[in-house]
Amino acid sequence: MTTANTLWQELQQGDRDHVWHPYAASPPTGDVYPVTSARGVRLTLADGRELIDGMASWWCAIHGYNHPLLNRAVQEQLGKMSHVMFGGLTHPAAVKLAQSLVRLTPEPLSRVFFSDSGSVAVEVALKMAIQYWQACGKSEKQKIVALRSGYHGDTFGAMSVCDPVTGMHHLFGDVLSKQHFVSAPDCSFDGPCPESAMTEMADLLSRRHREIAAVIVEPVVQGAGGMRFYSPDYLRKLRALCDAFDVLLIFDEIATGFGRTGKLFALEHAKVTPDILCLGKALTGGYMTLAATLCTTDIAKIINHSEARAFMHGPTFMANPLACATANASIELLLSQPWTRTVQRLNLQLEEGLSPARKLPGVRDVRTLGAIGVIELDAAVDMAKVQPMFVERGVWVRPFGKLVYTMPPYIMGQQDVATLTGAMVEVVAAL
Repeated sequence: MTTANTLWQELQQGDRDHVWHPYAASPPTGDVYPVTSARGVRLTLADGRELIDGMASWWCAIHGYNHPLLNRAVQEQLGKMSHVMFGGLTHPAAVKLAQSLVRLTPEPLSRVFFSDSGSVAVEVALKMAIQYWQACGKSEKQKIVALRSGYHGDTFGAMSVCDPVTGMHHLFGDVLSKQHFVSAPDCSFDGPCPESAMTEMADLLSRRHREIAAVIVEPVVQGAGGMRFYSPDYLRKLRALCDAFDVLLIFDEIATGFGRTGKLFALEHAKVTPDILCLGKALTGGYMTLAATLCTTDIAKIINHSEARAFMHGPTFMANPLACATANASIELLLSQPWTRTVQRLNLQLEEGLSPARKLPGVRDVRTLGAIGVIELDAAVDMAKVQPMFVERGVWVRPFGKLVYTMPPYIMGQQDVATLTGAMVEVVAAL
């Protein structure tokens, strides 16, 4: 009979021998923690310990784990078909999901292209913008403008629009497409965006708009590039600039979509509609990988009249029925509940729980927005030292760089939030 300790050791050893983890050496320099099950907001480790998950599995498990309604959706779809190619075929789950996404997002977004992951959704958006201008007879418009401190994914096109200096991809700088970058907005979320904040963007578009296909931004919240929050007014002014200089606007809502900022989509803070919208992460409630790129009817129509007479992209697992069925169930579950009040409650509890960190040495800033809580430090954390400190306190938080942050599942209760934020403050104090 395998004991918990033996299982732990076997999994640890097998992992070290063969598994390569994200943003890590192989074998890893620090510990990895074997998870054998998860329910609600708790991860159960192989040795029987439970951790309160403050990361929602990289921000996607908004309903927590092992939710009966989402489990049932997977099981029901599995009994019909797990997958079918999407070339020349369609299926009920995909049609329903596309209809839902169009209904929930603002006009004139009306076409939905499904893909496997957030990074691919961004690739699709970039290709869509470039192919659109080719079809318009403006093939010179191939460059993209992005914000510094931005992050859009790990595939090559997505890497090319991530921050080239402080981002994670500078090692590949010589082989990535050269894009244009402007400074990240420095106007606070609660304040207006002065015209001076748009000068750099306006100057670039004025000079180079004939070669620029699109501007891509993460609306309101720059995620993995620094957990920075900025004024929705910036997006309104950016929309006006893109219109003035005949440039498409892409919103990357992979991290912010489905309620994370307190609005169903972050674009609602600004009441601005992009030409192309990327969604992912929480789309399936964290059950499986799926993403979507939405665009306007005009973009689809123009591309249809291009040389190829089609948009040239097609993932093998595009619109996977299991993923689409789960996404439908996740969206229905979210909208059937008073989710806005839930996120507001989480925001108040995160603010209350993290506020003591403002008095600690080495803390540069403490900020919250929706179901996001961030402690920004003056110096980068030592992950090998910090991770075990959180596990010892019964919580799972995965800091990066100078940021100790949380994006918990929406279902997390008050006591668990207090435990989570208390652990974050304690660990920062110990540093």
